Amino acid sequence: AQIFTWRAADGSLMLSNQQPGADAESIRTYRAAQATEVRATVSPISRHADAYDDLIGEHSRRNGVRQSLVKAVIQVESAFNPWARSPKGAMGLMQLMPATAKEFGVVDAYDPEENVRAGVLYLKQLLTRYDNDERLALAAYNAGPGAVDRHGQEVPPYQETKNYVVKVNKLAGETPSKAPSTVLYKSVEVIDGREVVRYTDRPPIQ
Repeated sequence: AQIFTWRAADGSLMLSNQQPGADAESIRTYRAAQATEVRATVSPISRHADAYDDLIGEHSRRNGVRQSLVKAVIQVESAFNPWARSPKGAMGLMQLMPATAKEFGVVDAYDPEENVRAGVLYLKQLLTRYDNDERLALAAYNAGPGAVDRHGQEVPPYQETKNYVVKVNKLAGETPSKAPSTVLYKSVEVIDGREVVRYTDRPPIQ
């Protein structure tokens, strides 16, 4: 592994495991032997953060989830790397677990369109479950709804989950007083002899 360091335009020292763009000055690189993680005091904003704005905006509006929240989740989950994969098997921009991807009918979890569609639907499902309480929805997104429910509908006392909620909320900004309401429809389709469950905000055709 390598760590790149350089000076930003304002003189700040920057560190990253990804090589900076050509506009960065005084780039130096250090080998990090056997490093499994890098911790920073400030969550860096990926230079790819705006690349998926149209996609995020489309699914955020369709499901009544504020765009800034979805964008913050993606930043913390994958730093906008569509090929990200966690040691636990979470995949893509919104780090979908295999079971979640299957539940929402995802064929390719590394495809940004499918990943964001399912990730936003899942986030909306959690917001609905917890009466639009973003703290609980985010805690459930990170640790699973079972963990939130086991701890009395509160953020579980896991340091990773508590840090996750704080990071996403900080990036997403202030929560609006009332989140818009959206109805989700569930359908089951049989494909190649197996049932595929899908969720959508569009009512079924009668």
